Amino acid sequence: MPPEPCYGSIVDKRPIFVVSDSTGETAERVVRAALLQFPNSGVRMRLFTRIRDKDAVNDVMAKAAEVSALIVFTLVSPELREYFHETAAARGVETADVIAAIIGKVGAFLNSQPLNVPSASMPLSEDYFKRVEAIEFAVKSDDGKEPRNLRKADIVLTGVSRTSKTPLSTYLAGRGLRVANVPLVLGVPPPPELFEVPAERVIAVTIAIDKLLEIRRARLQQLGMPAETNYGLRDHVRAELEYAEQIFAEHPEWMVVDVSGRAIEETATIILEAYRERTS
Repeated sequence: MPPEPCYGSIVDKRPIFVVSDSTGETAERVVRAALLQFPNSGVRMRLFTRIRDKDAVNDVMAKAAEVSALIVFTLVSPELREYFHETAAARGVETADVIAAIIGKVGAFLNSQPLNVPSASMPLSEDYFKRVEAIEFAVKSDDGKEPRNLRKADIVLTGVSRTSKTPLSTYLAGRGLRVANVPLVLGVPPPPELFEVPAERVIAVTIAIDKLLEIRRARLQQLGMPAETNYGLRDHVRAELEYAEQIFAEHPEWMVVDVSGRAIEETATIILEAYRERTS
């Protein structure tokens, strides 16, 4: 079982079980997105994957009833889904079915019957291999490594340290895009390959100075390093941002995205929409 993500700061956290007949990725993302609307609520989330028979359902339901958990689930088998609802009703467990309604709507729209096969049991698609390749590319091209990869990238992110370049690269790679990122370091010229990338593929990432200071000082504390280092000093950070802004100004065709106060998913959506518009 993976570590349980926690939200909120109160001691008595409410439990939400994420149940799936596959990896649970879809339901977990839905829950995480919903929890963004409740930033001060205490939640303990548990993930139960590959739930594919009645015994597994009974086991999860017993655990949920014991702690009064809400269950958010994705089960594609109609029979198992029906048993899940019956068992939940018998035990008084609250549930939210993420996928049933959309499968029904899509099926009606397409006038077609669903396969009702868990995604993990389906043959690996071309899209799957594309995403795996993109993730490998992002790892190899992270933090300015392999500048030669920049010309092969679908998107190149550039900005000063701690502006979410790496998590954005990983998130976008999960959408099948080859993403590289280049750090801008005060007084150090960026690799020349950056300026050879078609402008529509470069995303300049910036952030408000106060937010960046907050992130960097927290990072220094986490590493056990003194807060007085240049990395966390306002004057030095301001100089870094001004250096980056100067480079951005010299390339006005680059898209500039401010990540201040934005979740990774929100910033990634902005970038994806711009990328599709620029490359369509």
